[in-house]
Amino acid sequence: LTGQQWCLPRGETWERKMLSRFMSGSVRNLEREYNCTVRLLDDTEYTCTIQRDAKGQYLFDLICHNLNLLEKDYFGIRYVDPDKQRHWLEFTKSIAKQMKSQPPFTMCLRVKFYPPDPASLKEEITRYLVFLQLKRDLYHGRLLCKTSDAAMLAAYILQAEIGDYDPGKHPEGYSSKFQFFPKHSEKLERRIADIHKTELIGQKPEISERNFLQKAQMLETYGVDPHPCKDVSGNPAFLAFTPFGFVVLQGNKRVHFLKWNEVTKLKFEGKTFHIYANQKEDKKIILTYFAPTPEACKHLWKCGVENQAFYKLEKSSQVRTVSSSNLFFKGSRFRYSGRVAKEVMEQSAKIKREPPEIHSLGPRLLGKALGVLPLYPALTGLQGSDKITPLSGASLPSVQPSNPPGKLTTEPARSVLYMDWPVADTSEGMAVISDEAYSPSDSVLPTPVAEHSMELAVSRQINGAPCSIEEEKESEASTSMHGERGDFGADSRSAQEGAGGDSALSEVEQVNKFVLSVLRLLLVTIGLLFVLLLLLIILTESDLDIAFLTDIRQTPEFEQFHYEYFCPLRRWFACKLRWVGGLLINK
Repeated sequence: LTGQQWCLPRGETWERKMLSRFMSGSVRNLEREYNCTVRLLDDTEYTCTIQRDAKGQYLFDLICHNLNLLEKDYFGIRYVDPDKQRHWLEFTKSIAKQMKSQPPFTMCLRVKFYPPDPASLKEEITRYLVFLQLKRDLYHGRLLCKTSDAAMLAAYILQAEIGDYDPGKHPEGYSSKFQFFPKHSEKLERRIADIHKTELIGQKPEISERNFLQKAQMLETYGVDPHPCKDVSGNPAFLAFTPFGFVVLQGNKRVHFLKWNEVTKLKFEGKTFHIYANQKEDKKIILTYFAPTPEACKHLWKCGVENQAFYKLEKSSQVRTVSSSNLFFKGSRFRYSGRVAKEVMEQSAKIKREPPEIHSLGPRLLGKALGVLPLYPALTGLQGSDKITPLSGASLPSVQPSNPPGKLTTEPARSVLYMDWPVADTSEGMAVISDEAYSPSDSVLPTPVAEHSMELAVSRQINGAPCSIEEEKESEASTSMHGERGDFGADSRSAQEGAGGDSALSEVEQVNKFVLSVLRLLLVTIGLLFVLLLLLIILTESDLDIAFLTDIRQTPEFEQFHYEYFCPLRRWFACKLRWVGGLLINK
């Protein structure tokens, strides 16, 4: 026995032993299964078991098969990582590799690409799911609108859920049992009831839902999935991608709107997001915003790339891999995988089947079914203590851009160029969206149910009704709030101290970025030199009859390299190749 075989039983070699361990470990990992819970748009849950190497497409197809959904390209699966950053599940990648949390995994089915004309969708099941999504958007303040439009939308929901008004079944104040918005007044409740009693009599649920979709589509905030950012002046803003283009919301106004055919490039670096566009008369503009974290900025960029490809391109074959940087060795690369809007509509027109049955839960108290948390409290500096304002009442002052339209400014400290909309296009870019400032809220995706089973049981006993996990998160958040507005002074001082820390941290981040850039450049330079050296050796050892190659071959240095290094190395490779070939032939 050799030295390696001496310590192994049954004559196994060390290499074979390690190989068997490696293979057995790989098989064991592939056999592992994970539990996965997906919360659907009606707040029911779909639970399944997935393999470790299962991709996102597998889970998405399971859900769509369960829902009997064919027009599925408008939907996606969203999850939240431990840092409260939202992500869309990529269907071409492994689920386990994308999830940063430990199993069991919890995700949500949501509308990812809002249909340009939701009322004209082919199947009723698709319209119903989009209706549920828009109803959530209305409740969380994402689908913000004027009071008159809000009353009409709520009346459509009421008609779809409880049918015609019946004095025997619907006592005075019945509309107040349904919470359609984050907060609303008694005057708005009476207006909703009046519309339901007088204007919507005889409408079937599917007709009311279609009318709701048609009304919602006309709003400025239709399809808005807000991303919180700040402009170059530090003012909070919400960026969003809609079926019609890129929008920026500040205060109660839409301050920017770029059509998809005007957007030429999306780019990000760290927390900074840039959008390049060509407007009328060949006017080029660059809008720059700052996301709360680099992860949020990357998510914003990926959402923009996907939405632009989905709504702008004619065919999915036109989709190209997009880089976040001009340099090939720096930045992120991403490619949208899926069909584009035009292909989806063409495919929907070919659907020929009996309409599937829709299992609706009927009327639900949305206020109890959905938990509400302040969305992105870092923008306000109040640590989540801001309250959502009612839809009716005194209007809040809107946040206006610091730079007047048409003024071009540069900020040397950040090296950022910011150009606002030209005066000629102000009427097209700006629009009042509501009587109130845009301040969306959202139910943060919670941890799995099993981890909070005791608290859920207690909350059910207290409320006397089933409660969702989001309510638990809301109760946890409410305990950590810092009181009412009376503590604003202390909060503002802490916010100023935090701002000083953030500035110091940003300087460190800039230094780190510079060092990383220099290291990347150095590594790429060394790699290029190595590749060029190999190419030069190959060319000189070839039979090419070129003047400068002939001159190199005649030098003493080349002859020494050829006989002392290249020839022995070539003989060694040839020997190894013959040995491998002999083994293959013997087998």
